[in-house]
Amino acid sequence: MKLALICTEKLPSPAIRGGAVQTMIDGVTPFLAKQHDLTIFSITDPLLPNRETRNTVHYIRFPSEHYGEDVASELKRHTFDVIHVFNRPNQIANYRKSAPESGFVLGLHNEMLSKKKISDVHGLEAVRAADQIVTISGYIKKTVLDRFPEAASKIQVVYSGVALNRFMPAWTRRGAEIRQYTRQKYGIRHGKAILFVGRLSRSKGPHILIDAMKQLVRLHPDTTLVIVGGKWFSDDRINPYVRALYERAEPLGDHVLFTKYVPAEQIPELFSAADVFVCSSQWQEPLARVHYEAMAAGVPIITTNRGGNAEVIQNMENGLLIDDYQNVNAFVQSIDFLLNDRRTADTLARRGREYVAAHHRFDQVAERLDRVYHRVRSSHSDTESAASAQNDTDPDSVMNTGAGA
Repeated sequence: MKLALICTEKLPSPAIRGGAVQTMIDGVTPFLAKQHDLTIFSITDPLLPNRETRNTVHYIRFPSEHYGEDVASELKRHTFDVIHVFNRPNQIANYRKSAPESGFVLGLHNEMLSKKKISDVHGLEAVRAADQIVTISGYIKKTVLDRFPEAASKIQVVYSGVALNRFMPAWTRRGAEIRQYTRQKYGIRHGKAILFVGRLSRSKGPHILIDAMKQLVRLHPDTTLVIVGGKWFSDDRINPYVRALYERAEPLGDHVLFTKYVPAEQIPELFSAADVFVCSSQWQEPLARVHYEAMAAGVPIITTNRGGNAEVIQNMENGLLIDDYQNVNAFVQSIDFLLNDRRTADTLARRGREYVAAHHRFDQVAERLDRVYHRVRSSHSDTESAASAQNDTDPDSVMNTGAGA
């Protein structure tokens, strides 16, 4: 079938600037492209042409300023069987007007149908305009149904995934080599590395980890907290919060290392260099994709029981869950436990790798999406056929047609 994926107006595709939506699209694209004529819409970027075909996949890019309008105009020039709109319910009705013969999937990676994001009228319009809705977690699905129970018959969870072969656990020979190289590259001088990967924002909680390090360095003097990320994906500019992080970390010297933004293709090596990965999210996390990446790399995980995180991390099964997520001591105790009990840490890490290999490879994600797309095309075709048959047999329809000729 002819399939279109429409990114948001925030970041380009492929994911040269990062982004969870863009990374997921990159991951499933090779598998979807084997089955479908695939077109991907995203914003322009100085490093990418406005239009190109790469490995049979068509990329069409527009400036962010009038992105929605430009995409809607472009849709009128094509005939797609199914169009998957990522994270922009406020645009799907407009896109549907441009491509009335297409089936539509609304993909939600965040709470884009919350009252803070969209009105009751436009939210319901988006739900009705979508043939199917896929959410990145059960948590996001619940937030939709709590507000729009009308979506119940068309909504399902399709979790994201990971390119398993890009992540090398340190217990493999190649992983051990990457670990040593990466530690030298970034100047990780201490023996134990605690890793944070994410945007430097209060909602992600890196300040709590810095505060935890003030106690951890007394318990584990050979420990470094490695903070990977910038203010906003590839944006390393300093805002008041980021400045406060640096000031908070200054007394700890080389026990805290800021890498700033790291391109997506280099993230796997940082996981290989880590002894513990911590997701310190304070907000209701939709389900951070770093969980899949840490599991793929064979790194024991500590995460907060917020939003969808607990849907993939089970306490003492493939990681540790922190309920008291605002409590610095809770992080100190969990990190100290894993650094001291290496047997448990190794067990959790290996179970994590097994879990993500069994359930969250990108080929599996693509297969689940493909089933959604076929369901949409089938139901949309049936609806069009029924409408056509009705027009052929309805006397009123015939009379109306004649009157308008």
